[in-house]
Order: sequence, then structure tokens, then C-alpha cells
Amino acid sequence: MAQVQFINGQSLSNIPWQEAPEGIRNIPLWRYSGNPVIGRNPLKGVARIFNSAVVAYEGTFIGVFRGEQTNGIPYIYLGCSEDAIHWSFNEERIQFVDEDGESFMPIYAYDPRLVKVEDTYYVIWCQDFYGAAIGMAKTQDFKTFIRVENPFLPFNRNAVLFPRKINGNFVLLSRPSDSGHTPFGDIFLSESPDLTYWGKHRHVMGKGSEWWESLKIGGGAAPIETSEGWLLFFHGVAGTCNGYVYSIGGAILDIDNPSIVKYRCQNYMLTPEEWYEERGFVPNVAFPCATLCDADTGRIAIYYGAADSYVGLAFTTLNEAVQYIKSNSVVTSIDTEIGKR
Repeated sequence: MAQVQFINGQSLSNIPWQEAPEGIRNIPLWRYSGNPVIGRNPLKGVARIFNSAVVAYEGTFIGVFRGEQTNGIPYIYLGCSEDAIHWSFNEERIQFVDEDGESFMPIYAYDPRLVKVEDTYYVIWCQDFYGAAIGMAKTQDFKTFIRVENPFLPFNRNAVLFPRKINGNFVLLSRPSDSGHTPFGDIFLSESPDLTYWGKHRHVMGKGSEWWESLKIGGGAAPIETSEGWLLFFHGVAGTCNGYVYSIGGAILDIDNPSIVKYRCQNYMLTPEEWYEERGFVPNVAFPCATLCDADTGRIAIYYGAADSYVGLAFTTLNEAVQYIKSNSVVTSIDTEIGKR
């Protein structure tokens, strides 16, 4: 297989990294031996941090973190790190403001993603807007966070922006849902010229026939632009007699029309198997929210929430991930159509 290349990839020599364990073959992702990288009770008033996102920033790393307070209400906290493994957090939750600088705080906010588009960083999260909905804010300095008006009506969740505009528009993945912990869900795509008006809604892909994604699927980390297409790590959910199981899957979307799925791995790429994934506030969860990538080596570090209690870190390389997805790909006509219907 020809070497896969990042498109517009950046050098990240200080990316966290650990080689795959000796004697393990044919696994697309491997866990950091020091997991979980964030444990319980990480700061005053916060019982658990999980389902969080990080980016490289000015030679170090910065992130937005789902902090489940001891009263059960989730908010988004800011954290920083020199090595992307050991984190320190601001004790106060992020204060969002409107365009006039007035306070514009969500009632609660959870499962944030963090994506840089051009010179601006966007935080996207789940919130309440008279039902499950998507929240969004922008920052250029991680000091002032300007909240954007609610981009979608309820009910919708699991939103993540593409890291560049496509055909001049912002592009966002989301999963329409219902007002509760929906037992269904497909990934859709929407476009906007200005983050205010959204349209050109397209279906990307639905749940799969394999056990690990047979109930619903949803977006994960921001898509990674590669010479094969957009590499997407998403989550798939299975319903069992003991509750839901969340696993990490992989797909490759068309570079110009990302509602078209070129390859979709029928196997999970990581499923709950370690104690910190199987045991916690919500057991059996591996929920991807962010990646770091190094264009020079092809290394990818994946951050994922574990059992709604911890943050885990896993590794792969661009070539290994793409090869595994392509070698184990099964797509349907619903996947490969443009999604307009």
C-alpha cells in the first residue's frame, strides 16, 4: 500500500507517543500504558472529567474538558499541559460571552470538541436548548470565548466541525436525536457560510449491521484530512442486556463530498476491555473526542472518554489506521450515495 499522507498536516514533534506493545499484531489502536491520563476528582468540585478534546497550542497543549460537578451538572473547563498527558485545570468553568461581551452561559454543557478552522478555535458541545441541542463558541486566545447563537433546533447532539471550509462553507457533522438518551441515530452533515445559517443537510452514514454499532452511531474526533480522504474516528453503540456499549470505529469520507463514505471498517477499532473502560459511572464506554497528529511521522494520538469517569489515550499511525479501515471495509449503497435523497 502506498504511503498515506496528511493534507495540510503540521509537524508536532512533541506529540505524546508510545510504540505498540511487543507481540501484538493486527490491532489498529493501542492504549497508553499509563491510562487513564485523567482520573477521578481532578479538581475542587469536579467528580469526573471525561469526553474531552485537546489541541496543540503555542508549543504546548490546551484542551476543553467535560467536568461533571459533584452536584451532577456538567460544564466545560479549560486545561493545559506541556506533554498532553499530565494536565492542570482552571478551577472555574469557562465563561462564555456574547458578541457584546455580556455573559451568555449555557444551562449546562458536555462532551466538547475543539477544532481550529483558519485562525479561530471553535468549541462545540451538547447542551439544553429546550431539549438536547448543540452549542458553539469561538476563541483566538483561549481567554475570551464568544458563544455563537444556537446553530440548530433541538433535538441534535454529537456535533464536530471539519478543520477547514469545503467549497467555501463551514461543514459540521451531527446526529439528530430525540429529547432523551435516544436509542437511535445516524450521522448527518450540514453546511454554513457564516455559522448562523445552516443548510445542505446530507445523510452520511447510519448504524451498521455489526454488533458494536447496531444501535446507533455518532461523530467523534474532528475529521483528519488525508490523501485517501477524510479519516473519521466515530463511536458506535450496541444495546446489550446490561446496557449500552460504546466502541470506537473508523471510516474514510470523500475529500470533496464528505457525505459520501468511501470506506467503513466493519470491525471496531477499540472497544471497552480495560478496567477504566468497563468500570465507572457509566460502564463499557470508549468515546473518542479528539486527535493529535504529526505529519512528519504519521503518528496519531486519540483522546477518548472511558466509562464516563476518565480520559484515556490511544495511539496509531496514519498508514496503519487507513490500511486497517480499507482492508476491513464494508459499505452499503446508503453509505456511498451523496445523501440528498
